[in-house]
Amino acid sequence: MTRGEKPPTHHIDMTTPSVARMYDALLGGVYNYRVDRDACNELLGIAPSTQLLARNNRAFLKRVVRILHEEHGVRQFLDHGSGLPTQENVHEIAQGLDEGCRVAYVDNDPMVHAYGRTTLAENDNTIVIDADMRHTSTIFKQVEDFFDWQEPVAALFVSVLHCLEDRSDDLDPHAMIARVVDRLPPGSFLVLCQLVSEDPAVRDGVTMLMDRATGGQWGRVREPDEVRAFFAGLDVVEPGLVDVVDWRPDTPPPPPELRATDWVEWGGIARL
Repeated sequence: MTRGEKPPTHHIDMTTPSVARMYDALLGGVYNYRVDRDACNELLGIAPSTQLLARNNRAFLKRVVRILHEEHGVRQFLDHGSGLPTQENVHEIAQGLDEGCRVAYVDNDPMVHAYGRTTLAENDNTIVIDADMRHTSTIFKQVEDFFDWQEPVAALFVSVLHCLEDRSDDLDPHAMIARVVDRLPPGSFLVLCQLVSEDPAVRDGVTMLMDRATGGQWGRVREPDEVRAFFAGLDVVEPGLVDVVDWRPDTPPPPPELRATDWVEWGGIARL
């Protein structure tokens, strides 16, 4: 097992913060513990806009799923690092538009896995894969008979890449994205965003805090140009790579004085 990988267990550790549970807490969910809420409070001390960013990110996810289905006919979604179902999740959004949409969630958090077993057991068009998102071969083996590979698939990496450290092997996030892109059928989409900051104090402070709090289950806050590199060679869909509040918003985006100044969720979509 390498640094940053969780051991293969379904034991829920209530003494160490979980990124999935912290995100749930920031969104006002109930799938979290005191240790997660304490870590969120510490995080908010470094980056006060964290809760706002979590909500903006969730709204972006909803818009992306709806637009991919309505405008591009996408009916298959592979959600890497899906997290907990605090609010509308991908399958609820997609299947609310078309009950035939298929959704595969990938996460190695034991609470996410437990939720999937109990809540999605009777949903034949939704599965939960218990795997590290970097284990592409394992994931694609489990969706081999689930997806129609003659139709496009949207691979989602929404607010998860900051959980992955840079590496010099095939577990590097750039290598992972390249593998996934290579395996998707033509006409598929890559959806990717992560937390970025122009402020070194925020990048370093959040990275150190989260690495310590989660026992190494963290990567780092990056800069916009580093996220842009994940899209190298791909056809980025308009409006390009932006703060997610500016990606096809349903309502007017906030004015400059009401925007976060410490960090933002940044990314976009590319068509393969």
